[in-house]
Amino acid sequence: MSTAAERAAQLDLVARLKSAYPELPDAPTPDLLDHGRITAYLKPVHDVGGEPDAPMKYENKQYELWEHMTYVICEVLAWRGIWLSEERRRIGNVDVGRAQYLGLPYYGRWLLAVARVLVEKHHISLGELSERMAEVADRYAGGLDGRALEARPKSEGDGSQVRRNAHHKHAVGKGDPQVYAGQAGEPKFKVGDAVVVRELPVVFYTRTPEYVRGATGEIATVAYESPAAEDETWDRPDAKPEWFYVVRFNMSELWDGYTGTADDAIQTEIPERWLQSAT
Repeated sequence: MSTAAERAAQLDLVARLKSAYPELPDAPTPDLLDHGRITAYLKPVHDVGGEPDAPMKYENKQYELWEHMTYVICEVLAWRGIWLSEERRRIGNVDVGRAQYLGLPYYGRWLLAVARVLVEKHHISLGELSERMAEVADRYAGGLDGRALEARPKSEGDGSQVRRNAHHKHAVGKGDPQVYAGQAGEPKFKVGDAVVVRELPVVFYTRTPEYVRGATGEIATVAYESPAAEDETWDRPDAKPEWFYVVRFNMSELWDGYTGTADDAIQTEIPERWLQSAT
C-alpha cells in the first residue's frame, strides 16, 4: 500500500524524466508545428547517431546472470519462431519511447520486449503477467538474502500448438539471409558506384541512419538479399527481398565541422530502396 506522498513523489519523478527544454506546449495546435518538428517527433528513438550530447565514458563490465538469461530467452523465442530479430529490435528499441530507451539498461529493454511480444501475440495475458510479477515480488520481498532464484511455473504449455512466424518455417536448415538468395533479381548497383541515400519519410521504424540520408557515398560491397528492415520488423510474409549494400562515406563530407583527416571513412549497410544513383 502506498501513501499520497509516495504517489506524488513517483509522479514527480515521471515529470523530471520529461524533456528539460520544452519548446512547445503539450499537445500543440497544428499551426505551431513545422516539417522539421514533425520529422523530429516521428524519428525512431534508437537512431541517435550524430545527435548532440555530453561526453560519455564507456566501460566494459561483466554481464550479470539476469542479462545472460534475458539473452537466452530472446534467442529461444527467435529459435521457436515467436519473433524475428528485427521485431525484437523495434519492440525493444523503438516502441519503448525515448525516456525508456535512454533510461533502462540495455538488456532491461530486451526483457521488456519479451513481455511485450508474448502479450501481443497472445501467449500470455497482461493480467496473468501482472499477477505473476506481484507474486515473485512478494516471494523475494526484502531481497534474496542468500537464496537462489527459483522458477515456479504453474503449468507447462503445449509447444505443438504455438503459432510460428512464416520466416521460421521457411528458413529452418537454411539460415537468414541465405534463405532469400536468388529472389531479389539483379542488383541495381555494383562495387564502386556513387550513390545518394534517399531522404524517404520515416514512420515507426527504419535501420537507415538519419546521418547518412541525403549524403553521397560509394558502394563498397554488394552484400546479400533480404527483406528491408521496414518490412521484416512486421513479419510480412509477402515482403519482397532486395539487395543490401555496404556503403562507404567520407567522414569529412558526412559530418559538419569534422576535424579528422580527409580520407577518414565510415561504412554502413543500406537496403536498395534507400539508394539512388549519384550520376
